[in-house]
Amino acid sequence: MVNFDAVVIGGGPGGYVCAIRLAQLGKSVALVDKRETLGGTCLNVGCIPSKALLDSTEFYHQAKTKFGLHGIEMSGISVNWEQMQKRKRDVVGATTKGIDYLMSKNNIIRLHGEAKILNPSLVLVGDQEISTQSIVIATGSIPVEIPFLPFDGRYILSSDDALALSAIPSSLIVVGGGVIGVEMGSIYARLGTKVTVVEAMPNLIPTMDTDLAKALEKSLKPLGMTCQFNTKVTGMSIHHDQVSLQGMANSGPVELTADACLVCVGRRPYFDGLGLAELGIQLDDRGRIQVNHRFETNVAGIYAIGDVIPGPMLAHKASEEGSACADWIAGRHGHINYHAIPSVVYTWPEVASVGFSESELTASNRSFKKGVVPFKASGRARAAEETDGFIKVLADSSTDEVLGIHMIGPRCADLIAEAVCAVEYKASAEDIGLMSHPHPTFSETLKEAALMATDNRAIHV
Repeated sequence: MVNFDAVVIGGGPGGYVCAIRLAQLGKSVALVDKRETLGGTCLNVGCIPSKALLDSTEFYHQAKTKFGLHGIEMSGISVNWEQMQKRKRDVVGATTKGIDYLMSKNNIIRLHGEAKILNPSLVLVGDQEISTQSIVIATGSIPVEIPFLPFDGRYILSSDDALALSAIPSSLIVVGGGVIGVEMGSIYARLGTKVTVVEAMPNLIPTMDTDLAKALEKSLKPLGMTCQFNTKVTGMSIHHDQVSLQGMANSGPVELTADACLVCVGRRPYFDGLGLAELGIQLDDRGRIQVNHRFETNVAGIYAIGDVIPGPMLAHKASEEGSACADWIAGRHGHINYHAIPSVVYTWPEVASVGFSESELTASNRSFKKGVVPFKASGRARAAEETDGFIKVLADSSTDEVLGIHMIGPRCADLIAEAVCAVEYKASAEDIGLMSHPHPTFSETLKEAALMATDNRAIHV
């Protein structure tokens, strides 16, 4: 029997980061994963491949719509879907190989296979028993399947399926207007697919700021994307190589038809086969593993992180939990501030936010002030032909502490990092406004919004 200080089950952004941090702290570590390649959903069928296709399709869209404005004359532009898919696979391959390197560099033993926890100090991988002092469950999540819309990879698609279609559909219904739905929908809309988003809530990205949702919907319209809000899907049928979706909207019954239907109504924790019920590990009412602030389950010696526990199902959230969990296991103090975890939508323009939204502050009766500045006020944005969107800064009315920052526009996925820093260190809006931001850059829009929130001091609006 082989013995390790810790066994981490799951090789995604939570699991592999946890394993590396444990190794840095001097622990002997085994990382167990059933995939042929490490990286979990994120690197294999999530974050990385979707961003590869998002970038490729956005280049194509820009070539068709904006290159002429820059004096770049082009004709005969076409899509080589096979090459786009190959590039996506190459990006995924290079990224997952990088994780293999990190395992070797940190002397982490990779075990390939299905894991079952026999007891808090014994894990079975295939027919091999592994002895350990600590077990970390980091097995991630899988797409939620609607009972009457079972995934078949042809007509009813999961997000995994949508990343690897053999051909570009002429029409696509997307059930769910959250982050995954609008990202995947925008990929195909840029390629000419007629995309219809069906959402049960009154707007897109329901968990984010309402103003962002409205601006995002407006930005997607030029792609030909349409949205059917306040609509609950009730049934489905397949006729003549087409999917017909039945639904109930506020105005009455609706029916939509397309080549395929992509279901993006959320993800659920995945820990099938681990033996949690036999171990007596407690779950909450949504089927997530209950943990304390040290990521300990109710069974001593067994920890859990990432999508299997409460909180947003985000790769960076899982990574932070993995690092913090490793510190706790090693007897150190792990740190994570859930209030300062950003959310990002990789459409174009990009959407990002951190901290409280306006509706949350209003609901809690907290007095706040705000500054909103459009990107069209930015010289850099005008030079780049990227003037859509805005940045909103919310600050406490009395203390000027930054409570939330919300943005839609060019490179917001990167700009949000400065906002995260401000929220993490409880900066004031004036702190951001008084810092020198390089000119001309998109980041100046954040400075202006902060100045606007401080005392209506924005210069360029």
